[in-house]
Amino acid sequence: MKQFQGKMYLLGAFSLAGTSVITGYILTAKLSSFTITAFSLGIVLICLLPFYLTKTIQTIRMLTKSDWLMILFQAIFGIFLFRTFLLFGVGLTSTMEAGILTGTTPAITSVLAFLFLKEKLSGTTVLGVCCTVTGIILLQGINILSAKFSVHHILGNMLIICAAASESIFNIISRKHKASAQAESAIQIHPMVQTLLVSAIALALSIIPALCERPLDSMSALGWKEWLAVVWYGLVVTALAFVFFYEGVKRCDAYTTAAFSGMIPLTSMLLSLLLLKEKIGCAQWIGGFLIIFSMILIGKNGRTRLDLITTHNSTN
Repeated sequence: MKQFQGKMYLLGAFSLAGTSVITGYILTAKLSSFTITAFSLGIVLICLLPFYLTKTIQTIRMLTKSDWLMILFQAIFGIFLFRTFLLFGVGLTSTMEAGILTGTTPAITSVLAFLFLKEKLSGTTVLGVCCTVTGIILLQGINILSAKFSVHHILGNMLIICAAASESIFNIISRKHKASAQAESAIQIHPMVQTLLVSAIALALSIIPALCERPLDSMSALGWKEWLAVVWYGLVVTALAFVFFYEGVKRCDAYTTAAFSGMIPLTSMLLSLLLLKEKIGCAQWIGGFLIIFSMILIGKNGRTRLDLITTHNSTN
């Protein structure tokens, strides 16, 4: 049951994160990148902090140095660096190349989990992660054999890889801290409180570059669609998705998290079909199937590990 709940949380987290593509499509026409980040994070704090202020203050008083380092690194890698690398990288490279390179997130997460978390890498897990990466590539409508990387796009490509690595590091940091907290019976931070603290630090990091973009002039030109998009980007894509992620990552291993991250491009594809009326080819449908198949594979592997642990405990 714990594994199933964790997977449902991860499914919700990465599905909501996938809606950021449509939200960004609406907002980037009127707002600059740092302004979008700062504005959305500000909405999260203004709307949700009053309801969790007492709990947040109580948590802050109990946090250790290790907890603060974890929250700081999550803000840096999970929000600030990831969005900075991605937004600047897309401006310097082609959509095709960016689509290929963002598909490296599950692979990077799996490698980091194997190296730093010492989580067992089974054959089923490897197959599941490979299906995820392949599915993400196919979702971009790309033939990997004919893809050619332009020399002029090297800097942009490197930034996209850095964005994928930042997301992977965020996943690993979250999983490692949860494992350490369970092992040491440390303080369990409420997911919403953790989201608010991470958002506050990320806001502090992005506020200065956002001010350089003259946000007040841009915000005055926003219509009702843009305002709704900003609220969605803050309360749903940031707050709710992060809460689901924190709940999921403490119940599942890093490989399962890596596989479910494939829901981001899958959700983006489906929303593009429904809302933007974009055409989806056969390769992209196959990519969506591979992502779903990978989650089934890793889910089956997770149940197998749980059964082995249960059998072992019952015989002792």
